[in-house]
Amino acid sequence: MDVALTVEQLWQPVPGGSGSYIRELVAALPSAGVRPVGLAARGDAGDDGGLGVPVVRSALPRRALYESWSRLRRPRADGPAGRVDVVHATTWAVPGHRAPLVVTVHDLAFLRDPGHFTPRGNAFFRRALDITRAEAARVVVPSRATRDDCVAEGVDADRVDVVPHGVRVPEVTPSERAAWRRRHGVDRPYVLWCGTLEPRKNLPRLVEAYARAAAEAPGFPDLVLVGPAGWGGEADRVAAALSALPEGAVHLLGRLPEADLHAAYAGATAFAFPSLREGFGMPVLEAMAHGVPVLTSAGTSMAEFAAGAGVLADPADADALAAGLVALVDGDAGAWSAAGRRTAAGMTWASSAEAHAATYRAAARS
Repeated sequence: MDVALTVEQLWQPVPGGSGSYIRELVAALPSAGVRPVGLAARGDAGDDGGLGVPVVRSALPRRALYESWSRLRRPRADGPAGRVDVVHATTWAVPGHRAPLVVTVHDLAFLRDPGHFTPRGNAFFRRALDITRAEAARVVVPSRATRDDCVAEGVDADRVDVVPHGVRVPEVTPSERAAWRRRHGVDRPYVLWCGTLEPRKNLPRLVEAYARAAAEAPGFPDLVLVGPAGWGGEADRVAAALSALPEGAVHLLGRLPEADLHAAYAGATAFAFPSLREGFGMPVLEAMAHGVPVLTSAGTSMAEFAAGAGVLADPADADALAAGLVALVDGDAGAWSAAGRRTAAGMTWASSAEAHAATYRAAARS
């Protein structure tokens, strides 16, 4: 089966989770019987972004290509990519097409939190959702939570396939963990959080919960926060919450290179991610793959795979989060670690690619 996939996200200044999804999926699809070809905007000739598959580039630069796809439904993907069985829009940049269309909807955050996006971005995402409702033969979502959101917005339930992401993390040696600690001045055991400082990540409440847990348990691990400043004034709210903590208890490290991030995961006593909502919640699964006990939010997409392998708590309740932190730090770390690793071991990119291939076949039959 020949499938044209949008891979333009890989050339964005910050590819983010969507970029990781594209890279891992494209690498795994050939083993599932799919011959992928990438679709991208104008760029350096021959640059495949390290994908190892053909990438067909438009004559248009990114912004013009996205607007043309969105408003004119041209150029069609099937032209430059040749004859394909399916066209797969891996993000909200949805190409025109003759072959059946599959769209991945990672989340509908622009509807829940429109103030966190520019007016132009909101308009673009809303048009893409309209196109998806009207044209997609199948819609791929990473969680039941996102499926429910799509159905609530008028996407037919029988067109939506829940296909969880896979996970792949590097091995981190004890010497690499020790070197990371020295570089960042982290001398004590620590609870880790990582993400972008934005309101839905719920970080001020985590800081509040951490303060309560630390006050009840002398010698409680430090708190390490990793990620860029983000938007929505969240950095200021986090700074205000941190000001109440003892000096030296918190390490605010900003964005880390990927190798450093995985060293931070691997050395953590626990990982806390009480986000209010996520399309999937990859940091939780990555922490589990490293064997780190996790605390995350009940009633969210993360609970779909973390239930039974981590502590779930109401993300709006600081006391519940504090109790969850204490349970992880004082509990049977070996049991939590083993449960997390077992869950993560069953969530591979190979299995995700097989499920995508099944979606492609269903779309082609349509």
